[in-house]
Amino acid sequence: MRVGTGESNVVLLEAVPRQASSIWTRAYLRLLLGGDTTCALVACVCVLGIRLVLGAYIPVVEFLLGFGLVIAWPVALAMGGAYRQRAHGEGTEEFRAVFNGGAGLMATVAIGAYATQTPIARSFVMAMLPLALLSTLYFRYQMRKRLHRRRAVGEYMRRVVAVGHRESVLDLVMQFRGQPYHGMRVVGACLPPDRMDLDLDGLPVLGSFDEVSEAAARVRADAVAVLACPELDGAALRRLAWSLETERTDLFVAPALMDVAGPRISIRPVAGMPLLHVEHPEFDGTKQLVKSVFDRCVAGAALLLMAVPLLVVVLLIRLTSKGPALFHQTRVGRRGKEFRVVKFRTMVADAERLKGKLLDANEFDGVLFKIRNDPRITRLGAYLRRYSVDELPQLLNVIRGEMSLVGPRPPLPEEVAAYGTDVRRRLVVKPGMTGLWQVNGRSDLTWEESVRLDLRYVENWSLILDLQILWKTWSVVTRGEGAY
Repeated sequence: MRVGTGESNVVLLEAVPRQASSIWTRAYLRLLLGGDTTCALVACVCVLGIRLVLGAYIPVVEFLLGFGLVIAWPVALAMGGAYRQRAHGEGTEEFRAVFNGGAGLMATVAIGAYATQTPIARSFVMAMLPLALLSTLYFRYQMRKRLHRRRAVGEYMRRVVAVGHRESVLDLVMQFRGQPYHGMRVVGACLPPDRMDLDLDGLPVLGSFDEVSEAAARVRADAVAVLACPELDGAALRRLAWSLETERTDLFVAPALMDVAGPRISIRPVAGMPLLHVEHPEFDGTKQLVKSVFDRCVAGAALLLMAVPLLVVVLLIRLTSKGPALFHQTRVGRRGKEFRVVKFRTMVADAERLKGKLLDANEFDGVLFKIRNDPRITRLGAYLRRYSVDELPQLLNVIRGEMSLVGPRPPLPEEVAAYGTDVRRRLVVKPGMTGLWQVNGRSDLTWEESVRLDLRYVENWSLILDLQILWKTWSVVTRGEGAY
């Protein structure tokens, strides 16, 4: 029901049934537990079965030890944190926890066998447990993909009350709606007392900053997300955390420093106060050297493996349209240094001359020029773009050190000339053949979204993140979504 006077947007919702998130969470954990145990059981049966087929004698005690390890497997994973709810759905924490738990059990069995001089444990340490670990990681990956599919249709979501100013709340809502795999749905907001009449694009205003816990209980929220705002200081957040304990509602706090996460952030107690310590990103040194060596080695290997298919593409381009097979264009790289990017030509030979006549048809906001059905693109070029085959010659730019496998999108000089101060931050690292923009929408992204993703990569880059992006790129490219 709606209360208040005038055009107030303050809404008091009728009590809704208890959110089923706790029910599906328990069911999901039971499914993970059963799957993990099954992986260990299959690994044990495979190892023992192969040994029996090879004619090995297996005493009863060894069978008992094998099935004892099957029971110990989920226990070890639980001790590693593999069943924490916050680890499921995104990030590497879940896979890291599975690996740590499995490696810990392998180490325990190996040390125990060495200390007791038990030779029968050798096959379990060398074969069963590694097989169980690999199969469990694959099982968890498939379960995560299944969870993402369910969340894409609105299932397995957590109800969230957003607390902050209007702009921050709307930005959070937009991000959660655009990326449902996070599993968060904003069901209401709490605004400053003097701003409660503002429109939130249909999102109900549940109360002010002093009524957060009551609002969360009223709508049966699973979590409260506090966005950066000066009204909610440390003391206010502490009182809010206490008030949410009764309903076991989770509390998330977004720091004022956005797009910085992972190992760069740590909380350090200083003089009795928890201070957020933010390390500077490392753009030079050993990590960058490792990244450069990795990029060039992978690019060189990829060129060797795909030499024949690339030559076939060259011939097809020459046979289907007039002009050279390769397209060279000036782009801006790290620290503003210009270079010549190499791509397969996907447009007619005089495409740059025709661009001036199509400026009014630009469908992209910001400084980019994009047309979904660009008349300059050839029939073969449309296919090459859809599956990003036209980008493969950029492996030469990677080998030359002008680009990286992963990084921000390489911009044109005229685009860089229109950059603001914040956007120029993209130029502190090498541009990449793929990046967060590639695996989160490609050309379907708005200018603001592509900039935000590029800046997030710059602030949080690591070799592990690069490997994750490369892995996701394959899935995105093969579907051919968001490319034109």
